[in-house]
This record gives sequence, structure tokens and C-alpha cells, in this order.
Amino acid sequence: MTTTLRPVEPLQQNDDGTRSRHYQVCVNSRPVGAVHLATHPFFGPATARFLDLRVDEPDRGRGRGAVAALAAEEVVRGWGCERIEAIVPADAEAALRLVTALGYVQRNRGLEKRLGVVPPELPAGSRGRELTRDEYETWRAQGGAAYVRIWTDRGVPADRARAKMEDDHARLLPEGPATPGMHISLLEHEGVPVGTVWVAIEENRAFVYDVVADERFRGRGHGRSLMLLAERHAVAAGKGAIGLNVFAGNTPAERLYASLGYEPTVYAMLKELI
Repeated sequence: MTTTLRPVEPLQQNDDGTRSRHYQVCVNSRPVGAVHLATHPFFGPATARFLDLRVDEPDRGRGRGAVAALAAEEVVRGWGCERIEAIVPADAEAALRLVTALGYVQRNRGLEKRLGVVPPELPAGSRGRELTRDEYETWRAQGGAAYVRIWTDRGVPADRARAKMEDDHARLLPEGPATPGMHISLLEHEGVPVGTVWVAIEENRAFVYDVVADERFRGRGHGRSLMLLAERHAVAAGKGAIGLNVFAGNTPAERLYASLGYEPTVYAMLKELI
């Protein structure tokens, strides 16, 4: 039996500059699933992504998904793409095994922790406070430069990374440190600033956008204290969960989050198209 992709619409040119197209997964012309492909609005036209890849239940376990994924890679090669991204929920074990077997590697993953109703205590001598306006401007400049560096190190053009950074700050922090639902806090230990954490209070949970321990004071437990400070904001806002993103290979951060009880919710998997 032959598994193929059949387009069900013309190639779409979208308002955000991306292109996309829906396909049926067919076995000898019989539809057994669907694929939706697009180029990436952030990483640019050289990066494709799966918006959907599924095989109907009766046809699962027969290699249809693997063949469909490989066929999709050939499609986006034809678009001029050099890599492809797949976002896989952490509980989708079969999908994770599939993309791993096909050569996809983890770029980053989302983590989440369930919270109680009592805010955690900070270590003796540590306290958190909101940034002043002057401190915010310094934090914004340093954090923006770090954001651009993180993504350019992963192949994103510098101008695109800078534009995304500016767009994110304008969208998420339109009123700077006074933006409702946003907490940008400085952690002090024995009166000395040792790090910052940015926490957003969202509808169903809190989310840590940025956490930085001062390099001069690393290895002293302040990263853990910063995360506890973030959890204090979440609990005070009545949220039962807090999430964040961590890049693969950031071993100290991965170990810290695991020790605090954070668990994976989603994996961002990437494959270079040779």
C-alpha cells in the first residue's frame, strides 16, 4: 500500500507573511488522516512547522504517520525550507517516539508546576520587591540583548530576533513595570540585589517569562529563591499552576526546575532538512 499526501487547497499566502497548506494523508487514494504545514512567522521562511499531523485511529500503528511526516518534509524542501519544527504534547508518547526516530531533536520544552494555596517562604535574608522605573529600563536593555543573543545563537537572523523582542515587549508590557498582571521583581539578599524574575498572571495560571541570577552570586541558591518568589506572586493571585520555558542543554536550569517539581507539558522538536 502507498501512503501519500494529497493537497486539499491551493498554497495559502497569509497576512503574516507565512505560507501554508492542508493535505489529506491517503493510502491508495483512501483518506486516513491530515497534515497541515506552514512556514514559521518568527524563524522565517526557511523554517517550516507542522500545525497538524494525525492519522485516524483505524490506521494507526502501521507506519502511516512516519511516511506522512517524511512526505511533508519533501513538500517543505520544495518550499525552500531548511528545517522543520514539530510541537509535541508531553503526554503524546507515540508522537514523541515518532519524531525522535525521524531525527528531530529537542530545542526547548514547556514546564508546569501545580501550586498549593500557601505561598512558599523565601530563605532568611532574602526579599523581593518590584523594580523602580530606572531599574526597569536597565533590566529591559539587558534582557532584550540577552533575548536577541539566545535566538541568534539558534540560527534566527539578528534583525528578526530584535523585531520579535521589541514586539513582545510592546505587546506584553505596554505600560512598562506598571502593566496590570505583570510582576518584574528584584530579589535582594542581605540588602544586595542578586537577580530578577518576570512573572505574568494569566487567565488560568502564572507564567515565568524571564529569570536571571546575577553571575556574581550564582551557585548560592538564589536561582531557587527567584523561582520561589515567582511562585509567591502566582499563589497571591490565586493561580493553581505556574509555567515556563527551558532550552535543551541548559543543564543547571533543567536540574533546578526538576528539583522544584516542574514537569514537561510540551516539547519543541526541530529537524534540519539536509
